[in-house]
Amino acid sequence: MTAKLEVLTPGLFATVQDLGRPGYTALGVGRSGAADRDALRLANRLVGNPEGNAAVEATFGGLAVRFDGPVLIALTGAVGPARLGGRAIGPNAPVFVGAGEELRLGVPDRGLRTYLAVRGGIEVPPVLGGRGTDTLSGLGPAPLAAGTTLPVGHRVLAWPVVDQAPCAAIQDEPVLRLVPGPRLDFFTEDALGTLLSGRYAVSAQSNRVGLRLDGPVLRRAKSGEVPSEPAAPGAVQVPPSGQPILFLADHPVTGGYPVVAVVAEEDLGGAAQARPGTRLRFVRSRLPG
Repeated sequence: MTAKLEVLTPGLFATVQDLGRPGYTALGVGRSGAADRDALRLANRLVGNPEGNAAVEATFGGLAVRFDGPVLIALTGAVGPARLGGRAIGPNAPVFVGAGEELRLGVPDRGLRTYLAVRGGIEVPPVLGGRGTDTLSGLGPAPLAAGTTLPVGHRVLAWPVVDQAPCAAIQDEPVLRLVPGPRLDFFTEDALGTLLSGRYAVSAQSNRVGLRLDGPVLRRAKSGEVPSEPAAPGAVQVPPSGQPILFLADHPVTGGYPVVAVVAEEDLGGAAQARPGTRLRFVRSRLPG
């Protein structure tokens, strides 16, 4: 018998996510996948799954689910109150769940996105090799709603041998490494310095597509339109307002605004955990590129 979990309430926004659909950019399909990929990988490792198994990505808590059979779960990413069958449980650790028990997530104290992995993975049908929801293209399962049931799969590795994974705290003010972008010449000479020296606040208009940032304006040296060109995760595009947009998991595959810089992919998980109002800074990367 295959175990299932039933969504009692999805909270603000919750989806199924894995490591996405790489390799289809030429077809106009972005990679998508978990916004905080490191947190997804850790959650899967903690329950003895392959790192790419599908899990639940819950945004700003509020998720409540019921398990119809015994399973092993782990919570990673945003840290906040969580109760299983009425008892408090902690993050970054494997936890056994009894049949019929309910898991409820409160509003996180830090971060924005929590990952719920189940040993065996969430086994929704794959689309182009991925089981996650791409909110921009509409591929994958619909965002979770009350009454949604999710089957648990059987793709597992050895049983985990750790009780707790040490994790660095989510930064109150993320510092994101970047390299100059391919269209830096579209901006005034001081634009990159402005981006590096300023502090930007995450706008409430942000989502899985990208972070809209409020802060010092980046001025253009060239006016006019830019032909649509490929866009990558971490690209910092600048619309006519001069306020940058940092592309996240569900970014478009092409963009028409000049890219002033590109944030290191290793830092995008931290960006994905920045809730509206969070201030962040950029620093010049020492990584190759």
